Formats: sequence, structure tokens, C-alpha cells
Amino acid sequence: MFQLLTRIDRPTWRRDLSASIVLFLISIPLSLGIALATGAPAQAGLVAAAVGGIVAGLLGGAPLQVSGAATGLVVVTAELIQRYGWRTTCAITVLAGVTQLALGALRVARAALAISPAIVHGLLAGIGVVIAIGQLHVLLGEQPGSSAVSNLAALPGELQHPHMSALLIGAVTVGVLAVWPRLPGDAGRRARAVPAPLAAVAAATAAGTGMSVPRVDLPSWRLHAVPGLPDEPVLGLIAAVLTVTLVASMESLLSAVAIDRLQAGRPDMRRAPAARLDRELAGQGAANIVSGLLGGLAVAGGAIRGSANVRAGARSRRSTVLHGIWVVLCAGLLAGVLELIPLAALAALVMVVGVKMVSFAHIKHVQRHREFPVYAATLGAVVLLGVLTAVAIGIAVAVLTALRHLTHTRITVTEEAGGHRVRVDGQLTFLAVPRLTRALAQVPPGTNVVVELGGSFMDHAAYDALQSWSNSHRAHKGWVTVSGRAGRPIAEPASAHACRPWTPWRNHHCTRPAASAPPGGSQLLGGVSAFQRNTAPLVRDELARLAREGQQPTQLFLTCADSRLVTSMITSSGPGDLFTVRNVGNLMPPPGSDAACDSVAAAIEYAVEVLEVGSITVCGHSGCGAMQALLGSPGEPGAQTPLARWLRHGRPSLTRMEHCRRQGLDEIALADRPVADDAERLALVNVVQQLDHLLAHPCVARRVAAGSLALHGMYFHVGEAQAYVLDRASGTFTAVRPEVPDALGAAHP
Repeated sequence: MFQLLTRIDRPTWRRDLSASIVLFLISIPLSLGIALATGAPAQAGLVAAAVGGIVAGLLGGAPLQVSGAATGLVVVTAELIQRYGWRTTCAITVLAGVTQLALGALRVARAALAISPAIVHGLLAGIGVVIAIGQLHVLLGEQPGSSAVSNLAALPGELQHPHMSALLIGAVTVGVLAVWPRLPGDAGRRARAVPAPLAAVAAATAAGTGMSVPRVDLPSWRLHAVPGLPDEPVLGLIAAVLTVTLVASMESLLSAVAIDRLQAGRPDMRRAPAARLDRELAGQGAANIVSGLLGGLAVAGGAIRGSANVRAGARSRRSTVLHGIWVVLCAGLLAGVLELIPLAALAALVMVVGVKMVSFAHIKHVQRHREFPVYAATLGAVVLLGVLTAVAIGIAVAVLTALRHLTHTRITVTEEAGGHRVRVDGQLTFLAVPRLTRALAQVPPGTNVVVELGGSFMDHAAYDALQSWSNSHRAHKGWVTVSGRAGRPIAEPASAHACRPWTPWRNHHCTRPAASAPPGGSQLLGGVSAFQRNTAPLVRDELARLAREGQQPTQLFLTCADSRLVTSMITSSGPGDLFTVRNVGNLMPPPGSDAACDSVAAAIEYAVEVLEVGSITVCGHSGCGAMQALLGSPGEPGAQTPLARWLRHGRPSLTRMEHCRRQGLDEIALADRPVADDAERLALVNVVQQLDHLLAHPCVARRVAAGSLALHGMYFHVGEAQAYVLDRASGTFTAVRPEVPDALGAAHP
């Protein structure tokens, strides 16, 4: 720990220190509110926050994960305290931590994420509903009941006789929480540096000055809650331990994954290492053991605190550990200040957190994947029956839903212009084979047929039936295409860039001319024929859409005319993705060049001003003939051939490389290997030089200065089939690896 806190890295230290203060200001009111909601001692929330920050922060596998009192365990912990008492609840927390340690050692964290997201979201939403209903009673000046059902039943009577002081304090808290993130102007921006939970609790405390309302009670620190097991049935305790383990682990693992995604969406910050989920599970287990032994609440990673940590600019786990230290110091030195906080303010804070756990984005997500029944069943079961029962019900409904999706298949045959279309909605299993064969029998022989498979699974019996019919239909001079719902081959992943630009012409199998074919353009015509036969039916709908809507590319790609450089193959792009300019040497003449260069300048102006592309990429390549010509040419200024005149626009690159060599500088480098020779070095320098030429064009410079246009450099080694991306700050070209998104924003699976 000492080494972590004293490692010298001043920029990182400053960001981590700032983030730790933000986390501390959020954790204090949230931890006290969660303790209040569970019925535990107020200091139990502070113990969980401190232990979660220090122990889980040091030992966990997600550096920017922030652990503390678990929001998702509020309902479970409240039930355990009512049933077993506080000492036994602490013992259950310890045993749950031991179980998490064992699960981390068994490396099952990834397997835990296999549980349907609909179950997890429904579980958290149900817990949020129960929390919100229970804390509403506190705002009305009453104590919540033992279940959500009893709380709902008692609510009408309590609404008739509310405690006005507590209700006023709660209203102030909720109002500040709602308004604070939306404060306008520079003053609002400066005010938002204070976290909304702290501002809300501070405002409510000020509003409650002089009112006779219950407030936070922090007893003097002592080990008054040493864990102990009661003389209760063992099966009940085992179920309690498993419930705490399951909910705490799922909340922590999902939060860690969400924080990784949040980091990936913020290219402005240096990323911490990706989460190691098994280590994170073990770290959470260690934190729960320590928290339970010290009389604290169960600990879990939380998306609220974790996302705040990322947005505050944290760079390492140091911010999490420091926030835990600040909590310890606050509990020891500022107990008197904390005891001024009205319980109604904390209840309102936790109630808002509970309401936010019911996410409409999650509801839309599960509805889109036809899993809303699973979500609704889990949510309702949490409210009516409890967490562990809800998980079992959610799993049962998920299994039934999957079986229904697997067996429910709808097959229709429609006649269209030029042929027939057979649509299959659902999965094709042996149960659907009779319906499939009846539908295919309706298709007349010798016709053109598109079989559109809307599902994602086809077993051997269905495949054999479809394949046999296809072979028979083709034998009777018919034409058959089997595709997915969007026109893609059924085995092709439905990703944003699922095209396979290499496959259609590998070794020119589909375009190689026959021996009897006449010389000339037969191979080109053969390729066009192959396109009409194989590709056109798959892209016709997409091209028709582009024809209606017009081109709207997001990027301009400037590269060489070399025949070995296939743009769509390198970038996995399709129709409408790139506005492409190709010329000898991927040159971008600067403004003021001779009129023969207007073609390239016009393309740049059109892409930047009319199409409003968001980025421009200059791509050089190995073995470039233009670079070799520049190296071997004497460069007479009076050269009159078109090629010689054009290559004069590459001479600044040659001059730049020679200048660096005379000065002993190494302006350009490849990150993982030495530059092979002068031809490769010149190709790399030329990319940088052409980017400078681009910036000389007023339309490009204006958009770059406004932040609406980005310039990128790329180098493609043909022989290695390896792309490199330029880091302009260091002048280094870094190889794009399959598992890492490149600087152009494209993920390479």
C-alpha cells in the first residue's frame, strides 16, 4: 500500500487525488443512507465504504472500480437484520466473503456473467422498487415495514398524516438532486464540481436546522458487533450466505464490465488496465471478510461510484484507496458534523438511487431481445417473494422463454417480382422440418427463390432438409439464395462491418477466365458476372437505400493507386462508408500548386465542405513505386512528362527525410520493428508530409481548429498484411492488433 501511494507520477497523482475527493464526498452520504435503509448502525455504512475503498481497492482486479456498501443488498441485508439480528448478519457477510474468495480461486467469474442480463436488470430494478417504497415511509415520518407488500398496504394511511418536517427535508433533497446536474452557465459548471448527493444533503441539513427530526447517530467506536452465528437451521443460513454472495458478486462484476466500457468510450483519458474479473471477485471477498469482522455492511462494487471515478479523471487504483482513507479520517474527526444530517435527507437520497435502478434503457434493451417476460417476472418476484426466490423464478422463466423461441417457428411463402421469397421467423429445428418442407413444396420449379432465415440456429435435420431441396431446385434450373434477415449469409456475424471483402476473389477462383475465353477483359467481365450472381442479391436493398438517401460517408480515405492496395479489404468497409481518393504515391498537393492538381484539391473540398466527413486518413504502403521513383530520380525541375510533374509533389517528403538524416534525427519510427530501408522510410515520412499539406488547405484547417475534423496517418505493409497507425505526437507508427481498437475508431475482432 505504501508503495502504491508513494509512487512518483505527478500528473497521475493529481488526477487520482482529485478523483478521490469526489468519491469521498459521494460515499459519505450514500453509505449513511444505505445503512439507514437496512436498519444497520450508521457507522456500518462508513466501515463498508472505508474497507471497500482500501481492501478491495488494493486487492481487486478492476483498478477504477469503487466498492462500498452494496446498493443491491439493501433489501437482503434489511431482511437478515430483522430475522437474525446484526451480529449474525455480520457473520453472514464474512462467510459470503469466504465464498467469494473460493469462487475467485476457482476462476468462475466469467461464468457468472452468463446469467441472462434480463434476470440481472430485473433483480436490480426490483430491489430499487423495494428500496424506494421503504424509504418513502421514512420521508413520511414512519418506520418501513418488513416487506414491500406491507409497506404498500400501509402507505395510504401514512399519506393522510405525514410528518411535515421530514417531508419538507426529503423534498429539498430530491429537488437539489434533480436540479443540480442541470445548473446553467459558468456558475452552474463551477457548482457542479461539488457532487449532487453532497449538495443535496447539505441543503437539506441547512433546511432542517432548528427542526425536531431524527438525525444520524454515530456511537463511539467499539467492537460491539463481533460476528456470531445463532442457533438457527443451517439450511437457512446457507441460503442467506448464497444470496449475499450472488447479489454482491453480480453487482461487482457487472459494474467492473460497465466501467471498462465507460473507459473505452473516453479516448481523452489514458486507460487503466482491463478488469481481471477473477481477481476482482477475490478482492471483493477479502473486503467482505474484513467489513463483516469490523461490524460493517456487505461490500460490492457500484456503478454509481465507479462511473463517478472515471468521469473525475482517475488514472489508477490510488483514487479508490485514498477515498477509503478519507472516509476513515472523516469518521474519526468529523463525527459531530455527520450527526447534524437529518435521516429524512439520507432516506430521500437512497430513495432516488432506488428509483434510478429501474432503468428504462434496460427495459428497452430486454424488450428488443424479446426477454421482457424474464425481466418482469424477476422484478415482480423480488417485490413479492424476495431476492433468492426471484433469481430462481427468473432463471425458470428464461429457460421457458428460450425453449419457446427454439420451438416457435413461422414460415411464409410470398411471390415477388422475379421470383419467390420464403421467410423463416424463429429457429429451425427438427420440430419445424414438416412445416419447412410443406412451404418449400409451394415454390414452383425453375424459379428464383430467396430463403430468408430470421433465426440464429439451424440443427442438422433442418439443414439437411433445406440443402436437399436447394439441390433439387437447382437441378430443375432454379436459382436459390439462402440469407439472413438483413440479406447476409446465415453464418455471417451480424456486426457493423461483417463484410468479407477478401473471400469473393481469393486467388481469383470466381473470376479466372476459362481456357477458351478470348484474351482481354474477360477476367474483369467474369468478376462483374460473379458480382451479379453472388453479391448483388445480398447488397441490392442496401444500395437501393443509399441511392435514395445519397452518400453520407464519415471518412475520407486518401491512398495510393497501387493495384495491391484494396481499400475495402483493409478497412472492412462497404458501400457508403468511405469517400476515397487514389493517386500515384497518395500525394496531397498543397494550395498554390499548378492547375493539374485541382482534381485532388476538389475532392478534398467536396469531402470536407459538402459531405462534412469527420476524419481524413492518408494511407501509404510498402513497395510504393512512387517512393522508389523519388529515391532514384535526379529531380530535374524542368521534367515535362506527366508522371515527373506529378512526383514533384512528393519531393518535400524526400527533402524532409534527407534533412532529418543530415541532422541525425529520427523523426519517424515503427513501434515494434526497425524501418526496413529508405523506400519504407520515405513512405512513412510521406504520410506525415501529406498530412501537413492537408492542413495547408483553408477548409481543412478551419474544421480541424473547430474540433470537427480529425486527421490520421496509416501505413500498410503489403507483404505482411499489417496496418500501422500514426501517433503524430511521437512520430511512431504502431501496428494495429486484432484485439485492440485502432486510432481510427474501428474495432478489429
